[in-house]
Amino acid sequence: MPESLLNQGLTLMLAGMGTVFVFLTILVAVMSLMASLVRRFEPTAGAPSAAEIAAISAAIARHRNS
Repeated sequence: MPESLLNQGLTLMLAGMGTVFVFLTILVAVMSLMASLVRRFEPTAGAPSAAEIAAISAAIARHRNS
């Protein structure tokens, strides 16, 4: 007995949703792995130096006055 159109639609919907779920799960896992690798190998940023703070302050003051 052939499947009804409703059963075929539900089967196709479940296959599509399952494919998307698996793809997104793999994507989240890969992105988490990449984030951990970047955190491990990227040097940590230190506090800004006095010269950097002075340059930023001067730039903000100039922007506000123009």
